[in-house]
This record gives sequence, structure tokens and C-alpha cells, in this order.
Amino acid sequence: MSDLLLLGLIGALTLLLLLTLLAFAGYSGLLAEVAVSAGSPPIRNVTVAYKFHKGSYGETGHLFTESCSVSPKLRSIAVYYDNPHMVSPEKCRCAVGSILSEGEESPSPELIHLYQKFGFKVFSFPAPSHVVTATFPYTTPLSIWLAIRRVHPALDAYIKERKLCAHPRLEIYQQDQIHFMCPLARQGDFYVPEVKETERKSRGPVEASDIPTDGTGADTSDTSSVSLEVGPGSRETSATTLSPGASSRCWDDGDTRSEHSYSESGASGSSFEELDLEGEGPLEEPHLGPEVEPLGANKWPREPSTPEKGEE
Repeated sequence: MSDLLLLGLIGALTLLLLLTLLAFAGYSGLLAEVAVSAGSPPIRNVTVAYKFHKGSYGETGHLFTESCSVSPKLRSIAVYYDNPHMVSPEKCRCAVGSILSEGEESPSPELIHLYQKFGFKVFSFPAPSHVVTATFPYTTPLSIWLAIRRVHPALDAYIKERKLCAHPRLEIYQQDQIHFMCPLARQGDFYVPEVKETERKSRGPVEASDIPTDGTGADTSDTSSVSLEVGPGSRETSATTLSPGASSRCWDDGDTRSEHSYSESGASGSSFEELDLEGEGPLEEPHLGPEVEPLGANKWPREPSTPEKGEE
């Protein structure tokens, strides 16, 4: 009789544990709907403090920890430039850090100097007119693991199905949600200077005759966004040049950068003008066209690399 009671108690505790785990997973977003759409960006133009990383995306956790340690109240951001399905882990590139300011607001010099003291660089990202975007609940550390395995495949399918040119891929950790964003315009403005440098090294020396010039012989290469290099008591800006065509070519366009581009576009690389835009985004821009249901896709696994919610 005592053995039956013991077995019954063990079974009840096991069942209770399983129910608790299922409830925790559900609260973390296991059953959350993943809706992918094209529309306005979830954030406006931002100034970020970041550190560049080249290697496996699963090794970036310490970068999130570092940026959150400097200022825990700021939102975390990560920009992934390479598709880990098509680029070896040691060649994958990303930038991880914190959002210092958004919109017309400028970050304080004290905050900039604080991040620079710990080895971070400062860069500005624009607010593109249209993006492919999705959100996922951010309630527990498990939410990160679930988001990686559920949202990225949905983004891949949406972009590939519509043959869009959408890159790079951004993750913004904001309050109780993770925002995923793939720009459909001004992609080159999201490439930090270190990416440009790796592209230059991978191509080797460029002949002077290969550099596009105007009638005066001046370099007319495309330029990316503005990098903020702040020294003691001053703020200076400098334009950084990105590889020609970086913001206009897609994965399958035959670009020499195709090994590194983070675009799941089809052969044609449709522009966002050809896409039926859905809903109204955070910037309240009007969009046209009916809603389109998100599509499934093969998984894009990546180890969770962000800090726990409490550290944000």
C-alpha cells in the first residue's frame, strides 16, 4: 500500500512539473502567432553604440551582456549581416550594442563617452520607408530561444516567396517584445564600417580604373550612413563608403558580395514598390493592399545570444 502511495505521489509531482513547464513555455511565446508583414519600421532613425563581431552568432552573448552592463535601461539591438545557412560560422558578421537615442533626440556626450570608454563605437541608422517586420513576446529568457526558431523561418519564407531584396536583419529588444526588421530600402546605411572593411579585404586590391568616377576624376562610389566618432569635448561625423551596389543588389543577383549578403530574395529581387503593404506601422504611414498570411519555412536555428530581460 505504501509503495502505491509513493508511486502515486511521484506521478502527481511529475505531472505537475510537466504542466508547469508547459505553462512557462506558453507564457514565453510557444503558442504566440508569428505574423510577418511589410510596412513602416518599428523604430525611427537611431544612434547606437555597438561592437562588431565576426564569428558564430552563438558567441555574441557576452556582447549583449557588456552593452547592458554599461546602461541596463537602454534597449539592446543586433544587426546580422550574413545568412548562417550560406556562410560558414567563422565568417558571419554582426554588430551588437545599445540604442542611445531615437528620432530627433541626440545622445548625451556623457553617455557616448561612457560607451566609448568600454570599447564601443557609435553609429547612426536611418528609418527606412518600408521594412519586412515581425514581433515576438519577450517575457522570459526562453522567449529568445523560441523567437530564433520561429520568427526567422517565417521571415525567410515571406521574403523568398515575394522575391524581395531585404537585408540586413535587425533584432530590437524593446520592453516586452522583440522586434525583427529587414529593410527594403537604404540597406547600405545599415552596414557599419567594419563590414565595409571586411568586404575590401576579401576582394583584395582594387585597381584605380575599377573605381567609378565623375568627369573630374572624383570617386562616385555609393556611401553608407554617417559614423559618429566622438572625441573628448567634441562630436565629429564622417561618411563611410560601402561597396558599390551593396544597397541595391540581392542574394541571387550575381553580386560579388553574395556570399555575405543577408537577403533571401529570389532571382528577380523585387523592390518594395511592387509589394502590397499591410497595415499601419508605428510611424502611422498609410499602406495599400490586403493582408497576406505569413508562410512557414525551414528553420533557421541560432543559439540564444541575448541577455536576460532583467538586464535590459
